[in-house]
Amino acid sequence: MKTLHIPLIVILMLTCSCKKDEISGKQDDLNNSYKIWLSYKSSIHNSYSYTQSYGSVFGYNTEIKTGIKNGEFISRDLILTRYYQDGSGKKDTLKQWHEDVSNFNTHGIAAGDLVTIDDIYEQSRKVYLKVDVKKNMVIFEANNNGILSSCGYIPNGCQDDCFNGFKITSISPL
Repeated sequence: MKTLHIPLIVILMLTCSCKKDEISGKQDDLNNSYKIWLSYKSSIHNSYSYTQSYGSVFGYNTEIKTGIKNGEFISRDLILTRYYQDGSGKKDTLKQWHEDVSNFNTHGIAAGDLVTIDDIYEQSRKVYLKVDVKKNMVIFEANNNGILSSCGYIPNGCQDDCFNGFKITSISPL
């Protein structure tokens, strides 16, 4: 009977360490990506724009483009669209607006907080890569030439629109 417990204990230990190693690996990937970001940010004098995209299985898509010059916010644009469910690829623009220094945060909470790429890395490190991996699928991708493109989590068992985090579809110098 004792020999049955030993393999069970070993399997449990390996399962737990795999999940921990998975997050540790994502933290390492985040740190490496952040180094790439710091180098790029320096080369463009902390002046860039980036676009976040949030989509829904129900056809809605939000794109938020934020402009930052010399480390200061200069603009933010939001476009909310809805794709037709008929498969035609057609879409309607439901909402669109532009903000600049004179009117930031005047369009409600639709675009969320003004955040820099540095803020997104910090939130990724402190929030999204700290969730319980037993209860969530954790995602980290750096598809923008090594710079963060997606970081967040999806609760296990969730079916629709469950991603909590950031998706950055483009980054470019100003």
